[in-house]
Amino acid sequence: MAMEMVVTQLARNWGWIVVRGVAAIMFGVLSFAWPGLTLAVLVIVWGAYVLADGVFAAMAGIRLRTWQLTAVGLLGIAAGLVTLVRPGITALALLTLIAVWALATGVLQVIAAIRFREWIPNEWMVALSGVVSVAFGVLMLARPGAGAVAVAWLIGWFATVYGALHLVVGFRMKGLANRMVAKPA
Repeated sequence: MAMEMVVTQLARNWGWIVVRGVAAIMFGVLSFAWPGLTLAVLVIVWGAYVLADGVFAAMAGIRLRTWQLTAVGLLGIAAGLVTLVRPGITALALLTLIAVWALATGVLQVIAAIRFREWIPNEWMVALSGVVSVAFGVLMLARPGAGAVAVAWLIGWFATVYGALHLVVGFRMKGLANRMVAKPA
């Protein structure tokens, strides 16, 4: 019964999922628009994005009382703060930080998708966003010496796909919320 309450809260708070998706897509578009940005600017932009994403995820996780989403949020906040406090970190350190963040959040999203599979229609989209995140992290670890422009494009693709998947899930949660409201008690 507790899982149904979490799904109900997710459906009622579908807007947070959409906000995360929009933020990721905006970050992705910026990465495509300015792939030649200096690494220092890319570090700041990524730090701000992952901090904002972490805050939204942590707030939703705390509100929904789900440790996976809270953990994703705390990882994002930590990664964003480290990045913003130490913007002079090397490109390799940044790539490793991004890769570890992507791997950890991806694994947690896959776990959440498996856990919610009985209550969320098309939970495969949540799992797919986790798989995309894990694949991105693996690629970042496999090719740490890639140029800044290639990294910007890779980050742009990741953020855009990740954001689009969050938008789809968020609007599906809105539909679930609407069906719940329309259903007589």
